[in-house]
Amino acid sequence: MIDFTYETDFELVNIDNYSQWIQNTLTEEGFEEGDINYIFCDDEYLHKLNVEFLKHDTLTDIISFDYTMGKLVSGDIFISIERVKENASDLAIDFNDELKRVMIHGILHYCGYKDKNAEDVKVMRSKEDYYIIKK
Repeated sequence: MIDFTYETDFELVNIDNYSQWIQNTLTEEGFEEGDINYIFCDDEYLHKLNVEFLKHDTLTDIISFDYTMGKLVSGDIFISIERVKENASDLAIDFNDELKRVMIHGILHYCGYKDKNAEDVKVMRSKEDYYIIKK
């Protein structure tokens, strides 16, 4: 089950479309849908989690906690709407496109994709672009 929670003044439109998109991504990657929770929040909320759980005193757009077991994908994906808006503005792209990138980024991590080195980042970006187009 995919669940969407809002800890800030923001709500997705057409959540069924987002759920189907995520389900299709998981299927194409060879995984099954478990319990996936998207929590949309602000910078302060996400910063607190970043410091408390990851010991990083920085702002970020996404933090994901992966509970995947085998091919059953489960986890909590926290997204700062403030960061996504700022990133979209800085990159001169549409907010919704940046939001989709961040949303699918968390799912791709659960599917085993990394972004710790240049080659991994290249593969991750390619996968993000691919699934954004499919949305």
